[in-house]
Amino acid sequence: MRLREFMNPSDSSAYRQAKWIKRFLQTYWLVISLHFLAQLGAFWFLPYERGAHEFYFEVLLYPTLLMAAVVIIAQLIDYSASKYSFYSLFMAGTIIAMIIIHLNMDIRIIGALMLLPIFASAIFYRLDLTLFTSALQAVAFFVLYRWDYWFKYFLSSFDLIAIPIFLMVGTLVAIIMIINGRELASDLEATLTAKQDLLIENAIIRKLSTTDALTDLYNHISFHEFYDKALEYGDQGAPFHLALIDIDNFKMVNDKYGHRTGDIILARVAKVIRELISPADIASRYGGEEFAILLFEKSFEQAAEIAEKIRLRLSDTPHEEMDGKVVTVSIGLESYMQGTTKEKLFEEVDTLLYAAKHSGKNKVMTPSSSMVYT
Repeated sequence: MRLREFMNPSDSSAYRQAKWIKRFLQTYWLVISLHFLAQLGAFWFLPYERGAHEFYFEVLLYPTLLMAAVVIIAQLIDYSASKYSFYSLFMAGTIIAMIIIHLNMDIRIIGALMLLPIFASAIFYRLDLTLFTSALQAVAFFVLYRWDYWFKYFLSSFDLIAIPIFLMVGTLVAIIMIINGRELASDLEATLTAKQDLLIENAIIRKLSTTDALTDLYNHISFHEFYDKALEYGDQGAPFHLALIDIDNFKMVNDKYGHRTGDIILARVAKVIRELISPADIASRYGGEEFAILLFEKSFEQAAEIAEKIRLRLSDTPHEEMDGKVVTVSIGLESYMQGTTKEKLFEEVDTLLYAAKHSGKNKVMTPSSSMVYT
């Protein structure tokens, strides 16, 4: 990956960055509180060279108020001008580190605090922030050395060389962390993308294997899978209804208007079925010009009403490809009764469909119909 790819954050990380900015600002308050308590504890329980007035005002009160003001300003910037949040965050962290170093320069390792903002900036995986923060620490070190007598007093010749080297090494380590982290994130994203593509491909393959390409209804195999499940639920007391639909005189349509027109008619019949059944129902192309529907969560009267709506809609739909003529359907419909086998129910509904065909076609035939042909 090229270096410039690490200079700016990706859009996908914006939320994470905003969350971490707020966490850092909250951490600043914790650092200020802990420093306040540590200073107070050192004054109360350890030998302390300064007097009470000098300690409470110059060591405890004023520095704490100054650090608190810096954090409040950073929070206001984050709230009202969030595009500057990063810079205000690390400037605030640098000022807090300078104040703590100034107050505790007699602690030899305290200068290492300057490394913390650099390492903290690496969390955001932004090279520009790390370079900005590193520059801030260099400026802070120069300011302390140039104008802070207390800092210069405790600074040895070795420290004068070692601290800038530590800052440069820390910056280099942070940059390596960023580059490595961004590469890992890129690899992970590529892996997830490949996995998502595979899932989509599998979903497409499954859809192709379970649906009829012409009508976009479930195919013959899928129907029997749903039919078996429906029988299991039916045995547990969940009623359902089976309808078989056959297009009347479909062979004549193919012979007179061509198979292309026949395919168009099949697709339109399927569209009407999809529009009139409920989302809980299962519609499939059983074979040729025959369709099968499993109707759930409704009474037999409601199922019969849906079948009649399908019949009426189709009988009132002219087809331009057939010179404005319509096609009709015959429908057999029956409810499942507990104990009825899969084969018996299908045969009974098929018999009703056969009866509808031989009683004039364009009819919905049910067990209660007055005319049943065998």
